[in-house]
Amino acid sequence: MLFKNPTIDWLIVGLGNPGREYEKTRHNVGFRAAELLAKQANVKIDRARFRGLTATCTLAGQKVLLLKPETFMNLSGEAVHLAAMFYRIPISHILVLSDDISLPVGKIRVRAEGSAGGHNGLKSIIAHLGSQDFPRIRIGVGAKPHPDYDLADWVLSVFSAEEEKALAPAVEHAAAAVLELIQNGPQMAASKYNGK
Repeated sequence: MLFKNPTIDWLIVGLGNPGREYEKTRHNVGFRAAELLAKQANVKIDRARFRGLTATCTLAGQKVLLLKPETFMNLSGEAVHLAAMFYRIPISHILVLSDDISLPVGKIRVRAEGSAGGHNGLKSIIAHLGSQDFPRIRIGVGAKPHPDYDLADWVLSVFSAEEEKALAPAVEHAAAAVLELIQNGPQMAASKYNGK
C-alpha cells in the first residue's frame, strides 16, 4: 500500500543553535520566534525529525511544519532540505526566521528572497536548496560594538536587560509577519512590518 505524505503547505524554519547555553544568545532569535508561533498554535516543537525538532500546526488557515534545526547554525540547510524534500514543499513556501546584525535590536525585515548577507545559517540553506528564492524574516540583534569585535563572539553573546525589552516586541512582530506573509505574501508583510 502506498502512503501519501501528509500535506504541508508551509515550512517555517527558526534558526539557532541547540543547547541551553545558547538559548538567550543573539544567534537564537529565530528559535524564539518559532517558539512563539508554536505557543500561539498551542503546540510544542519537540518531535525529533529531519535532523531537527518539529511541530505540525495550522497558521492562518495553512498546514505548517515548524522546524528548529538541531544541526548547529552552520549546517541548518541539512535539516531544511530533508523536510522540504519529504513534503515536496516549493522554495517559495519555505520561510526562514533568523537573526540580523545589520538591524538594530527590536527591528525586523521581511524579504521575498535574497543572498545570505554573510549569515552562515542562510548560506547553508541556500547551498542545500540550490536557490536563494525563499522568503525570510530577519530579526535585528544589533551591530558589533566595534569593528575589531569577533563576529562569532558577538552573535553568541547574550542580550543586555535593556536589549531584551526591545527584543520582545520584535519577536512578536516577526511572528505576526509570518501570519501576514502566509496569508497575503511577502510584499504585503514587508510593507506592514519592515522597520517595526
